[in-house]
Amino acid sequence: MLFLLPLLGAYEGGVFWLGGAHPDALRNGADNWVRCALTALGLPFFWLPPLVLFLMLAGWNVLRQADQPRDLVGVLTGMALESVAFALGLWGLSRGLVPLMQQLGVQMEIAGATEPALRQVVTYLGAGIYEEALFRLTLYSAMVWLLRRMEAAKMVAILLAATASATLFSAAHHLGPYGQPYDNYLFLFRLAAGVYFALLYQWRGFGVAVGAHACYNLMVSVGVA
Repeated sequence: MLFLLPLLGAYEGGVFWLGGAHPDALRNGADNWVRCALTALGLPFFWLPPLVLFLMLAGWNVLRQADQPRDLVGVLTGMALESVAFALGLWGLSRGLVPLMQQLGVQMEIAGATEPALRQVVTYLGAGIYEEALFRLTLYSAMVWLLRRMEAAKMVAILLAATASATLFSAAHHLGPYGQPYDNYLFLFRLAAGVYFALLYQWRGFGVAVGAHACYNLMVSVGVA
């Protein structure tokens, strides 16, 4: 919770600071999907999604109070370093995907960024938070739980849930009026990234998965990746 609060505050503050009269134009797709669903339910409050996420983390924090680390600063520092390291790992995956797919006969084309860097930073930061909350914290966890109730072996459940949630994660970026045109590289890379983040979530936790996702996105926004 403490690790994610600065990221969540920076994203929500950046949306209203840079968005001006149209802050929703800067919101990440997953954030917008959640808000559209809440609006359909008669709950169009801009503060509701971050509040729900905060309450979920706060509630889990209370339930696991006995497991809280004594060296909080050391843990938060370690999570930040892990996030950077795993973001670099994803960067390596992105560099290796193009030649691999070309050898398999799949045509690739990497499109350049068109948004100003600061606006990309805000939007991509939101992706790290809300996409992980939607596709890993909620969808992946629910799939693993369901498969385990169906008596699937733990590793089988993890791999099936990781692949299925990653496929939906990748496909969702190309759906709806604001979806990107389909591109082989984007779809396959996001599929691989979705599996990568699901496994991070499984073994290193939600905070590190969000941190790695946000860190990689920030690398993209400044032209590193």
